[in-house]
Amino acid sequence: MRKKRAGKIYIKPDAKFNDLIVAKFINSLMYDGKKSKARDVVYKAFDIIEERTKKPGLEIFKKAIANVQPVIEVRSRRVGGATYQVPTEVRPERRIALAMRWLKTYSRERNDKSMSLKLASELIAASGGEGSSVKKKEDTHKMAEANKAFAHFKW
Repeated sequence: MRKKRAGKIYIKPDAKFNDLIVAKFINSLMYDGKKSKARDVVYKAFDIIEERTKKPGLEIFKKAIANVQPVIEVRSRRVGGATYQVPTEVRPERRIALAMRWLKTYSRERNDKSMSLKLASELIAASGGEGSSVKKKEDTHKMAEANKAFAHFKW
């Protein structure tokens, strides 16, 4: 092995909830290094969630992340000139990363006025087991199920 593997970067939990996943979500939501803006969006979304559902925003957020996390996904694997979609299990860190990415992407596509409203709507929908991000997870699982025949190509 010639090169050293990159070390894992550990981030500090966010100030308000003292939670690592919220801090990671804020970082993933951030544009152009504007962290305070991203933090405002997330905290406002949590306030909107509390207003609408009468439940803690953090609880809804955690439930949404849990509902969107994929268990299995397909990865391309080239075997003898043919490319197969091989179903593989998703590592725990990647599960959370994918869930956050999908929540972020699909909340940006929503038709609400502000980003915090869009995010709040997507989180509420995801915590209830509906919404675009949950559909994305289900589609990923369906893909893996359809390609189960190629599971023996796992590496």
